[in-house]
Amino acid sequence: MDSLTVREIIEQAESGQIRIPAFQRGFVWEPERVAQFIDSLYKGYPFGALLFWRTNEKLKVERQLGPFKLPDPKADFPIDYVLDGQQRITSAYAAFQSAIAIPKDSGWKELYFDHSMASEVQEPQFFALSTDEVDPAKHFPLSALFDTVAYRKATKEFDDNLAEKIDAMQARFKESRLPFQTFRTENKSTVAVIFERINRQGVPLDTLQLLSAWTWSEDFQLQAQFEDLIEELESKGFHASLLDENLLLRCAAAILVADPRPEAIVTLTGEQIRARFDEVINGLLGALDFLQMNFNLRRIDNLPYQTILVPLSVFFATTGNKQIVVSQAQKNTLTRWFWRVCFSRRYSSGVIRHLEEDIKGMLQLKGGQASNLGNFSANVEKEFFLSNEFGIRNVNTKTLVMLLAKNAPLSFVSGTPVDLNAKLKEYNNTEFHHLMPRAYLKTQSNIAHPISALANYAFLSRSENKNLGGSAPSQYKSKMAANDAEILTSAFVPPSLFADQYNEFVTARAELLADFAQALIA
Repeated sequence: MDSLTVREIIEQAESGQIRIPAFQRGFVWEPERVAQFIDSLYKGYPFGALLFWRTNEKLKVERQLGPFKLPDPKADFPIDYVLDGQQRITSAYAAFQSAIAIPKDSGWKELYFDHSMASEVQEPQFFALSTDEVDPAKHFPLSALFDTVAYRKATKEFDDNLAEKIDAMQARFKESRLPFQTFRTENKSTVAVIFERINRQGVPLDTLQLLSAWTWSEDFQLQAQFEDLIEELESKGFHASLLDENLLLRCAAAILVADPRPEAIVTLTGEQIRARFDEVINGLLGALDFLQMNFNLRRIDNLPYQTILVPLSVFFATTGNKQIVVSQAQKNTLTRWFWRVCFSRRYSSGVIRHLEEDIKGMLQLKGGQASNLGNFSANVEKEFFLSNEFGIRNVNTKTLVMLLAKNAPLSFVSGTPVDLNAKLKEYNNTEFHHLMPRAYLKTQSNIAHPISALANYAFLSRSENKNLGGSAPSQYKSKMAANDAEILTSAFVPPSLFADQYNEFVTARAELLADFAQALIA
């Protein structure tokens, strides 16, 4: 087996010969682990061989070598792309190189040899240290080892014993060799397969990294595809930066193989995935557009369950520039399914099993067959709105917010339509407040239901809440717009609000909300 010295790794990296392909994971070793590797290298401990893919053609997209931006390779010179051993190569290069300044925000720490320790000690002798941790009396910088001028300057004041110890340490690193294997091919379709098989051993890649390698080609980068999708959604006014990559992978797997587990995609070849990836993009765009238009969705975390996107994207998946035309009957079924998922808390447990059932139902509905989509048990009672309390990030609250938005609410102060686009895009606690103020309720006795019960909340911004004040509803009524009856109806609020009796009011409102919800899931 061939091997490289540390100096050769430095030279080949700085000449642009050693490079990192785009489908590799980033550099992830912490400074302490880098120091441990250098200590192992010094002591001659065994570690696995590096694996290079040698080619004459530079890839269009590459990664940096850790925090270092590498120069372009020399013309007519083979390139060695690292398929296995990136962490080791980056560690060795970063520890010993002195030509490139390390960016201050990289999190990298310089490596030092502690020459105060006994030579044969089994404890580590190399440490990653920040500037304020360095003791010049015992710490020698490894970045000076292969720089003649820096080495001479760093050792000139040493006595003979210490100089001899540092020389011996330098000599050992000069002799250290990292074993490697190289395979040469210009057929890029085989490279990702080899990479994926290597990474089924040892420390596994996460699913996105694995699939990025599995699907990679010069013209297709999976992560870049998802980044372009998010950028497109943002340009359409949808707050998409919170779209989780694992969720996107679930959608892709559901569309391509009718299985919500991301790892199921590797039953297809990379070429098959690339050829059909327009279906994934169209499915996601179609599903999000449907949610925007029918449920006022403005950001993915508005959804009670983000996994709702998985089966829905299956329904809207199609090839090329086509779009799925939704019939009224299909729309009704999809809408009913959506509300039943939310109110039944369907994806709180047994998620994979329920997703598989719903994916099957979506495909049947899409194909014009008899479908059981949404035919699972669901029921909404007034207790849902009385016993559950408001918390902007919990499932029940998100369901309430979407329910309130469905009824085109009006502002309590101006009487004009609530700007749902703005309110739901911001989506925080400041947009929702108590109908019967907390300050007022704290003065009352015999309160039978939680003050923050869902039934006591509505679209009411901080400024509106401040305008109305913390007084009894019968008192703040005079500050409301003249069309107060219409305002109340739009927010499912009974006139009993102004009787200032919390128990009666909150029970009556819970019944109105439950009736509306029951109609949606019926």
